Amino acid sequence: MTDLDKLQELIIEFRDERDWKQFHNPKDSAISLILEAAEFLEHFQWKNEEEIKQHLRERGEDVADELADVLYWVLLIAYDLNIDLENAAESKMVKNRLKYPVEKTKGKHTKYTEL
Repeated sequence: MTDLDKLQELIIEFRDERDWKQFHNPKDSAISLILEAAEFLEHFQWKNEEEIKQHLRERGEDVADELADVLYWVLLIAYDLNIDLENAAESKMVKNRLKYPVEKTKGKHTKYTEL
């Protein structure tokens, strides 16, 4: 069992103890994921690089909490949709390497369709 599996188990246990699965259809879970991602993003909105550094020094725990909320929903959705995230992530990285070969993309931010 991986650390990711253990974390996923903690999340499922938390949810199931509260009988919340009844509310977690894919659509509403996806909405919750996006809402949490937006809360994470709010920490950076309208801040330049120096302001972000200062914000992270002052409110880093709040930022970490929001990112943890995003991970909570990712792991919960993966569980409910029976997606093996480790395998999916590894497979996606293989695809990314093919889309973005080092010799064409190193140091560039160009989308793969424009290489």
